Amino acid sequence: MGDVTRRELRTSRGTTLSYLHAGDPARPTVLLLHGFPNSARGFREVIPVLAERAQVVAPDLPGFGDSEPLPATSFAGLAAVVSELLDHLAVGPRWIYLHDFGAPVGLTIAMERPELVLGLIVQNANAHRSGFGPQWADTIAYWEDPSPDNEAAATAHLTFDGVRDQYVAGVPAEIAARISPASWEEDWRVMSLPDRLDAQRALVADYARHVERFDAIGAHLAAAQPPALMLWGRHDAFFDIAETLSWMRDLPRMEAHVLDAGHLLLETAAPRAAALMSEFIAATAPAPASA
Repeated sequence: MGDVTRRELRTSRGTTLSYLHAGDPARPTVLLLHGFPNSARGFREVIPVLAERAQVVAPDLPGFGDSEPLPATSFAGLAAVVSELLDHLAVGPRWIYLHDFGAPVGLTIAMERPELVLGLIVQNANAHRSGFGPQWADTIAYWEDPSPDNEAAATAHLTFDGVRDQYVAGVPAEIAARISPASWEEDWRVMSLPDRLDAQRALVADYARHVERFDAIGAHLAAAQPPALMLWGRHDAFFDIAETLSWMRDLPRMEAHVLDAGHLLLETAAPRAAALMSEFIAATAPAPASA
């Protein structure tokens, strides 16, 4: 059941959504949601391990990887398309992996159907203002005043160098040396395709709506108390490590691991992360139905 296949869904919005699939569809599902700037490819080393315990679904979010951009890009739109994929696959109980831009998508899905959430896996995902360090100043200024100058400053990372920085900024040299440049080169190739940079600019602007929902997200987490596993790359240059404590205050039973890795933790710590996720899935899986 560990074979990984790439599939496509033609969505109701007229776009193609590409996704990776592995594992037994009769089992509960792990929904893996990537962030900026990569795609489901970022899960390549953990999918085969997780597929031994669950069905695994890892979409390229619209505008990333092999998935086409939406006619109008927003996190609500991304969540709607991923929900359409889950309905298409008749996915019931699920664990949801939240990372970076995948967090607004996954939290929307979790809050819409909390009764189906078996657990959350939080990997360098922001849902509190504590995650905003000084490097967010330009983006926050843009949300407050969307002038052309502020937009240019807030989207200055949409370059080849900015994409590379997602992988290596703040990461110790000996760890960064283990990351293949092919990863960010592929991300930039995709981002340079028609309409892709426009989609990225739209997401930078729309992330403000995710921030506006932080109080509602916190209230949901505090009330629902889903089982949760945290995997956090301590050298993240984009989300402040104080964010880990905010998650743990909302979810005091969360199992938390801070690893010697960067924002894209799976690029260098996939074996450890896969083992921890596999154990978490085993511990939180529903009991088999009695005969």
